[in-house]
Amino acid sequence: MEIVRNITTTTTTTRPLFISTNPSHVKLNQLTHLFTSSHFSTHRFPNLHYSSSGNHRVVEAVNVDKLRIALLHSSVVVSVFCKPSHSSENNNNNDMFSFGRELMERVVPVSESNGELVGFGRAVSDNGLTASIHDIVVLPWLQRMGIGRKIVQRILRVLVARDIYDIGALCSEKERLFFEACGFGDDILGSTAMMYTRAPPALSHYNSQDVKHAGRMLLLVPQSRQDLSSSTTND
Repeated sequence: MEIVRNITTTTTTTRPLFISTNPSHVKLNQLTHLFTSSHFSTHRFPNLHYSSSGNHRVVEAVNVDKLRIALLHSSVVVSVFCKPSHSSENNNNNDMFSFGRELMERVVPVSESNGELVGFGRAVSDNGLTASIHDIVVLPWLQRMGIGRKIVQRILRVLVARDIYDIGALCSEKERLFFEACGFGDDILGSTAMMYTRAPPALSHYNSQDVKHAGRMLLLVPQSRQDLSSSTTND
């Protein structure tokens, strides 16, 4: 696997970052913590918990075994590290202690060994024709600082260096603007991404009221007694 030279860069918030394309720099326990902290799920149909305000969080964020396999079979893995003092949600750089700490940290550059994993992204590819980008994750309190875009740019740079230009990204409506800002657009062929819904053909004749989602499962809801009696009468 091609390893691109790691660099240290700085966002608009002057947080020093270490961006790596070395898969060995990603520790499974750190990645699990990042996914959990970001309420990011590895499941196609995660179980969600909704609060009274209507917001939701992922209840079962990570399947560790599947995540390990996904890492092993990813063509490109990009990780972003930041000093723990800079990655904290309650980081405050206004006091003298923080100022002195920042001076010390400038002497010792951030790396995968002394930094905290704050961003991640990967791509899968046939290594010849096509590739797709998955799992772009950044800690919530470090989002909107350009870290996610740097991850995508690094993935694209590695893929293009391998002469792979047919690169896709399956994204939600919420993520669409982000990927558009990274240079993605509608397929010029007008194709549509379709997902396997795990619904067997036998369920295809039921309407949406008969089939209910329960986490990752699809449940067939039985008819009420009233519906059954009316159906029997009509027969």
